[in-house]
Amino acid sequence: MKRPLKRIALAAVLIGAAFLPMAYLAAHCEVPCGIYDDGARFTEMKEDQATIAKAIAQIVELSGAHDANSHNQLARWVATKETHATKTQHVIAQYFMTQKIKANGEHYVDKLTAAHGVMVAAMKCKQSADPATAVALSAAIVKFEVAYVGHAH
Repeated sequence: MKRPLKRIALAAVLIGAAFLPMAYLAAHCEVPCGIYDDGARFTEMKEDQATIAKAIAQIVELSGAHDANSHNQLARWVATKETHATKTQHVIAQYFMTQKIKANGEHYVDKLTAAHGVMVAAMKCKQSADPATAVALSAAIVKFEVAYVGHAH
């Protein structure tokens, strides 16, 4: 009698996993599941870069204002810029560098160098509100995509 209950409990857990939010299902944290979507990671980094570019534009626009609402929005845009730069660094470090770029793989040094370029460009986005940093991040992502995939999408 205990065995069927264990099976029912296991089935409930497995079925319940199907209803988890996509944020939980999309994350890859070094579990050897074999389900990877490199293209989705590049799309994600490009979306993060676009958000950083918009945040920088808003920061520049709001920086001359002196009312409380503008200061509040300014703080929120700075936090958003930081968050998306960190997300980009996380994708490079946790997804590509720990799981996908292999030391014995083809073009290892090119891929590693380009990945490092994305991480540095994202760091510079954190350090500055200069729109050129977002442009440099976009270029670094494309350079990495070309080194990793062989072409940009």
